[in-house]
Amino acid sequence: MTSSTNPNPEPNPDPDPQSTTGLDAGGSVPPGETPPAESSMPGAGPREVHNPTKGWAKAPLTLIIGMVVLVAAFFLVYALVLLL
Repeated sequence: MTSSTNPNPEPNPDPDPQSTTGLDAGGSVPPGETPPAESSMPGAGPREVHNPTKGWAKAPLTLIIGMVVLVAAFFLVYALVLLL
């Protein structure tokens, strides 16, 4: 099927270089025509008003350390029982 008989041809995703502004004769973009980098837009998002604390909370950290001490004590006592 040719494009003349197809009633719904797909549009060309590439722009026509002859009618696109900001292009040089070879199709390249001249300096100053490129969009700004992301770092030049620091205020682009909504203002962050809630910043959660960083690090571990005291209760979970205490529970983890307590469990580690209990497990280490268990294996220490178990090793002492095996040696005696």
